[in-house]
Amino acid sequence: MSNTSSDVPKYEHKPAFKYASTVGLQAGIVGLFVSTLQNALGTHNHGAMGVFTRTGGTIGFFAAMGATFALTEAVVANERQKKDAISGAAGACAAGFLAGVRARSLPMAFGSCAVMGAAMGMYDYAGTLTGDAKTMEERRREFARRPLNYQVESTDQ
Repeated sequence: MSNTSSDVPKYEHKPAFKYASTVGLQAGIVGLFVSTLQNALGTHNHGAMGVFTRTGGTIGFFAAMGATFALTEAVVANERQKKDAISGAAGACAAGFLAGVRARSLPMAFGSCAVMGAAMGMYDYAGTLTGDAKTMEERRREFARRPLNYQVESTDQ
């Protein structure tokens, strides 16, 4: 059976900077949580402000990795006009490269790019094998159309 134009879903352009800023903010919040844990478990005399002054680099690093991943994933997907495992692998590779650069090691940058890219690519590829190709909007519409089955019991005695 051949694929016709109606069989293949049309690609929806993803706004790269909006997506990157959203994911970067969310990753920054996770970074704030990790920085808080680092500050609470460490011995120092910086007090509560140590979250920002002593371990605050963690917040920015998490935000930068999240934004880098999201921006790269969106740009690759938009350029290829399809969302598949390759775009996720490219985003994870870019984020992994950033982690290696923070460690000031080019071999670590290339290694973490390869490892994170392969892991995310395999994860995305395995997700597409499940056959759940419905978008969030399609699932929402399907849920909204489903009739409610209320069980009304009689109060007659």
